[in-house]
This record gives sequence, structure tokens and C-alpha cells, in this order.
Amino acid sequence: MSANNDSIQKTLLVAVLLCLVCSVIVAGAAVGLRPQQNENKANDKRAAVLQAAGLYDASKSVASQFEDKITTRIVNVKENRFATDAELAELKTAGLIDQYGVFNQQKSAKMPEFSQSLPGDEDIASIKRLEDFAAVYIVGGENSIDKIILPVHGYGLWSTLYGFLALEGDMDTIVGLGFYSHAETPGLGGEVDNPKWKAQWVGKEVFDKEGDIAIHVVKGGAEPGNPYQVDGLSGATLTSRGVDNLVRFWVGSKGFGGLLDNLKGQGA
Repeated sequence: MSANNDSIQKTLLVAVLLCLVCSVIVAGAAVGLRPQQNENKANDKRAAVLQAAGLYDASKSVASQFEDKITTRIVNVKENRFATDAELAELKTAGLIDQYGVFNQQKSAKMPEFSQSLPGDEDIASIKRLEDFAAVYIVGGENSIDKIILPVHGYGLWSTLYGFLALEGDMDTIVGLGFYSHAETPGLGGEVDNPKWKAQWVGKEVFDKEGDIAIHVVKGGAEPGNPYQVDGLSGATLTSRGVDNLVRFWVGSKGFGGLLDNLKGQGA
């Protein structure tokens, strides 16, 4: 009986030690790989910015392309202007800008001191809270903007779609629209990733001659030659409506509409 007890104790001891060793290895790997994982996430977003702007080259490093072609600026969404040095310092202190200068817009939306609740009648994109600050991306100089890439998000059928809307320097003509994160149905709402559908956005105009928002995703098909219409996704009415709503929200007065107005005339 004693021999059996010794054998059981040894087996349990070996099992516990094995679990401890495995835990240390897994934890160490997680910590060691975290910088690379963070860099991969950052590169996914950088690639999405470049793709929306029509600047992505698959044969080159994403990081180097982004550094060479894109300038990142934090904007005060409420006041329609670029953030001040004092505001940037406040965002860094709050942990919203990391050591690499990357602004965490999703995190800021969850912090009442850096976001605001949206009433239902104003929240056409179903985002619930609007961030006070956002990172926008500029091609060209600050006083001669070739393109501006805006972060956009809103709810579709099953998920929040996160992406970028790129505009020419006239702050009106669409260069591209793409999403880097969503969970819409493959083959239906997931067709927001279809290059043929995304190509329809290129060259469309956001505002009509009176300056009102005119861009629309149209169920049943856009009118040929209409500069403001994009075909809705077949079999994905709610996702199409969600994309329509989120684009119109972010180019509107609650989103970046005021900033675009202020930047008009600075296009190259």
C-alpha cells in the first residue's frame, strides 16, 4: 500500500511540475510575442489606410510605405481642428497614445472623459458613443493635402464594421472605402470586401452642389452615371444600410463634416 501511495504522489508531483513548466513557457511566449503581435495589428491598419488611398504596393514593406507616404494627425472631432500639443499630452497621459504614437480610438470611445453618448436620433451608425478625438491620415503636406483618409465605423447586420474612407484633396471625391475588421456573413454582407464592390466607390462624390450629403448605397442598383450612388450588396440589405449610414454619419456634422469644410481649399 505504501509503495502505491508513493507512486501516486510521484505521479501527482510530476503532473503539477509539468503544468507549472508549461504555464511558464506559455506565459513567456505570450509576453515575448506581444510586441510582434501589436506590430502585426498596426500593420494591418496601415495596410488598410494605404489600400483605401490607392497607394498599397504588395511588393514593399507596409511599415516603410506608410512612413514614406502617410502623415498621421490627431483631430479634435468636436471642434473640427487638429489637436493641440496640450491635448496630445493629455491623451498620452490617459494611455490613449502608446509609445509608438498610435492612438487607440476604440479605447477612447469607452472613456466618458474622452467621448460622448449619442441620442438615438443622431446615432444613425449605431455606435452609441462618439470619440472626442480621432486619428486621420494625410497624403501630401498639411497646407496642400492630396488625400485625406478618415477612420469610419458603424453597425452592419452582425457586427461593427471598422474601416477607412479616403477622399481627394477637394474633400469630396472618394478615392476608396475599405474595412479591416467586421463579422458580416461571408458571401452576403461579407461582400464589403469584394474588390468589384469597393471599386464602385472610386470617383463618387460625397456632397451635392449645395453642400448636402448626397452619397448613398442604393438597394436595387445605382442609376448609371449617378455620381452619388453605389449599388447595394445583393442579399445583404442590412449590411448595405449599415455601410450607407456609417459613411453618411462620419462625413456629417457629428463626424468629420466640419473638419472637411475647414480643410477645403487646402487640396493640392
